[in-house]
Amino acid sequence: MELQHVSPAWKAPAQAFTGDVYVTPIYAGTGPSRMTIALVRFTPGAHTNWHSHAVGQTLHVAEGVALVGTRDGRVVRARAGDTVICPPNEEHWHGAPADTFAAHLAMLEAEPDGSDPTTWLEPLPDEQYARANGA
Repeated sequence: MELQHVSPAWKAPAQAFTGDVYVTPIYAGTGPSRMTIALVRFTPGAHTNWHSHAVGQTLHVAEGVALVGTRDGRVVRARAGDTVICPPNEEHWHGAPADTFAAHLAMLEAEPDGSDPTTWLEPLPDEQYARANGA
């Protein structure tokens, strides 16, 4: 058993996120595990750019409501306690609705060298985000 103390949170970079998003690292596996877990907090209206993960990503909503959208236009509203599984290489985005906060655990596998397996793409268009909010 090993106790790991809370890591400092950091503000997510503007080149991959819209709005204020804060990330608290929780776990970074060491061989043979490559699991990484972070608590990601989105302020109202904040969301990721389009992106994908080589071996997928699991999002467990810890607080509030999270929006998760895919290229085909599907958007799910996941509430605290819900889990959304994004399969390998599926281009998606996630974040908070315009009127509430969201927090989720983001779980994925790092690359064999420990690097981030995320392929970041273009920002989500404002009109598409507005549609996801029901505007």
